[in-house]
Amino acid sequence: MYTKSYLSHKAPLCGLMLLAISSTASAQRALSTHEFFYVGGKYTGPPGKEVMAGQMYVEVLRPQRVTQKYPIVLVHSSASATLWMGTPDGRPGWADYFLNQGYVVYLPDQPARGRSAWHGSVNSPLKVSIPESRNEQQDTALELFGKWPGAKKHTQWPGEGARKGRMGDPIYDAFYATMLETVSDSTEAPKLFEADAEALLDRIGPAIVLVHSQTGPFGWAIGDGRPIAVKAIVAIEPTGPPFRNAVVNGGNEDEARPWGLTAIPLHYSPPLQSPGDLHPTREEKADGPDLANCWAQGDPPRTLINLQKVPILIVTTEASYHAVYDHCTSKYLTRAGVANTHVYLGDVGIHGNAHYVMVEKNNLEVAAFLHKWISEHVK
Repeated sequence: MYTKSYLSHKAPLCGLMLLAISSTASAQRALSTHEFFYVGGKYTGPPGKEVMAGQMYVEVLRPQRVTQKYPIVLVHSSASATLWMGTPDGRPGWADYFLNQGYVVYLPDQPARGRSAWHGSVNSPLKVSIPESRNEQQDTALELFGKWPGAKKHTQWPGEGARKGRMGDPIYDAFYATMLETVSDSTEAPKLFEADAEALLDRIGPAIVLVHSQTGPFGWAIGDGRPIAVKAIVAIEPTGPPFRNAVVNGGNEDEARPWGLTAIPLHYSPPLQSPGDLHPTREEKADGPDLANCWAQGDPPRTLINLQKVPILIVTTEASYHAVYDHCTSKYLTRAGVANTHVYLGDVGIHGNAHYVMVEKNNLEVAAFLHKWISEHVK
């Protein structure tokens, strides 16, 4: 492990993005040490040409005074761990916030992404995680396109002017610069992360796992694999809905998660011989206006036995396309015997957010809501 003591801090500029660990006086007081290490991985390849593959980089922020019983692991989606470290307009990020609440904060880079090495001889080819045009329409300037109910409620993207949230705006460009390619095999990323996350929890002990978007299914998998060590799963708009992608912007409903919530196996009771034993069926009627019809297990439903004792929070923002179908994920868990809390931020007075809520103008208000829920549900 590499460790450095924290003495003082001046936030460096990288392009237009503040990529500092902290940028506020409160963060300066809170941070004691800044560490990193790697977990997982193995040598692979012919003799004399081996490479270390599958390892995961983990950054650690440790406060001067740890007041929370369990650390929090922040698992990024399309970017890298920098997603949590600051906003594209230079404000503190969620890593700062949770550090200041007394959590030890772990920041992994997904295997084969960022500082976790990708090897062309071992890993599947890389693909662009989010095309720029889709990013504008779905995540940063959705109010201009209005492609789903609620999109025009978006008000929280930082910046101003006619190009706000679009290519050419300095804040947008700083945000999009953080987006990284990902492996193209849809099962490779979750398998690699599950193995490395289990190794991480075996090393650090019980922890709260916070996931976002693409890594939402990673949360279900690691909770299933280490149910005692995962003290809570906080899922910010997890990839879904169960079984098939929802049609939001047009296109086809691709079968993406044959195991219900994931593309990789989960433990059900009674056990499955194959994912086809779940007998997915589409409900004939939606649960409400502007909601997608959910896919569900056939009767009788099997239970997700390892997730039943893990506190789970699913968070959906007011303006996001996820508002159309996140209820299906919550409903699937409930029917599989897994209690969970599904919160629409608009219902608790937090308005105007889209999918990348952790970097929007009110990001710390949202973080405070998450901390409150954790404090009430994790003992």
